[in-house]
Amino acid sequence: MSSRHRTETPWHRKPFQLCAFLAALGLSASAVAQQADTCLDVILTGTKGGPNVYGDLAGPGTLVSFGRRDNNCRDLLLQFDAGRATSIRLAQLGIMAGDLDALFLTHTHSDHVQGLADLMQLRWHYYSERPPLDMVSTVDVRAPGGHTLSAGKLAAHIAAPFLASGEIAQRHAERPQTAAEGPAALLNPILVERPDKPTAVWRSGAVVVSAIASTHTANHLSYRVDTPAGSVVIGGDASSDTRKPPREHSTSAQVELLAQGADVLVHSTTHPVMGPEAGGGMPAPIFYRQSTATDLGAMAQRAGISHYLLTHLTPSLGEVPGDEGWAIPGAPLDAGDFKAAVRVGGFTGTIVVGPDLVGLRLPEGLALQPPAPGSTPAP
Repeated sequence: MSSRHRTETPWHRKPFQLCAFLAALGLSASAVAQQADTCLDVILTGTKGGPNVYGDLAGPGTLVSFGRRDNNCRDLLLQFDAGRATSIRLAQLGIMAGDLDALFLTHTHSDHVQGLADLMQLRWHYYSERPPLDMVSTVDVRAPGGHTLSAGKLAAHIAAPFLASGEIAQRHAERPQTAAEGPAALLNPILVERPDKPTAVWRSGAVVVSAIASTHTANHLSYRVDTPAGSVVIGGDASSDTRKPPREHSTSAQVELLAQGADVLVHSTTHPVMGPEAGGGMPAPIFYRQSTATDLGAMAQRAGISHYLLTHLTPSLGEVPGDEGWAIPGAPLDAGDFKAAVRVGGFTGTIVVGPDLVGLRLPEGLALQPPAPGSTPAP
């Protein structure tokens, strides 16, 4: 993988001091060396909440990359969800569609998968010789309304418009090295039953991805990535099993179980002012299937999380009532408003609030900033 998105490491976070600290905890020399030599980056590739557009924000997605420090933590590239403009955000980091090692879907709401067709079209055009991309999601699930939610059909028909229009046939005639079946041939769906406890669903070397079924849609999964450099939980849009008040909190008990002892939590976050109790205009059924910043702060503190990355923000930073017409008390909200709501929940760790391409490096907990506008990713 290419090595980009470089960040200077402060002197007090140098590997030899990390080794000494880990050795003091009684870890073996090999474990100390492995953690000192590797790192884990968690980068928000899109932070817009919901299917609507706002400004230049991309749709929901998170890149988790792990590897050697001399390869800028990029030996293994895992993408969680692929909202609108995911390919563009990855390109800004110097990562191409063919570089990804696996894709994980929390669920198949359009805002979380709109970028998948683009991602796979690019992989088909330019990287057809590479192995199919693992795509982890659930088996078909019948929703309470009687319809079926199917990640498998999404994968199988990912290029249906381009097949129907003749685009795939035309391109394949010009470039016979591409798969005649189109981009779907380059996806390897790994469809799992929805586990009721944390269960390993994918692994590569020392990296293990676990999943648990959580409440939002009938096919929703939340994920945890464990690596020698640290661990991250991708909560997706999970919320409480109790779909409306009265209830103890809005957060998912399953995500809390998954997050025990993890380093980082990445989670869809709704500000409490959007709810009917606060005079917000978000429709009650939609608001109640989300987790609020305050309740997520409390959950993260209970789970022992050190770093909480807020994504899929509702409302978006700087947003004023627009197309959806939802009232936003105190609009426009900024990062400080979201952080304050998290602190009300009692969270004492690091809080990172958008925009797109902000992130964190473990084990140091070092902040990663978006590339400068117009900059060329470094090799």
